[in-house]
Amino acid sequence: MKKLLNIVMGSLFAVTLALVLWAVVSGGSEVAISWNLLWGYTLLVVAAVSVLWAAIKGTITHPAGLKNTLIAVVIVVVVVGAALGYALSHDGLTIPNSAGGVFDDPFELVISETGILVTYVVAAATLLVTLVGEVRNALK
Repeated sequence: MKKLLNIVMGSLFAVTLALVLWAVVSGGSEVAISWNLLWGYTLLVVAAVSVLWAAIKGTITHPAGLKNTLIAVVIVVVVVGAALGYALSHDGLTIPNSAGGVFDDPFELVISETGILVTYVVAAATLLVTLVGEVRNALK
């Protein structure tokens, strides 16, 4: 199971790297950026579901591990809360859209920015966990 998880993590990292390189090489084309955003949102959803699933499974299988479950939930709440707080700190943002207008609905802007910020944190955590895991495996 651990090898399978390492393969999945490596694959997620490879897809992320490929999409970022595509966006850079294409000069920030709309299609490449759209795919990067969709991938980021996918990672966000998968990460949130994974955390909740692991917390629930851990609580059911090891009731003594409730402390770790609560720590995981607190980490998720802190990351999302910090991202939301940062997103709410911007006043009067207007982002241009492809129709020549602007996105000016504050709710849409806050939700979008919160999602993007949480995706950045999840991507960085995924990279860190993958690297630490691989280094740890290599040193065994």
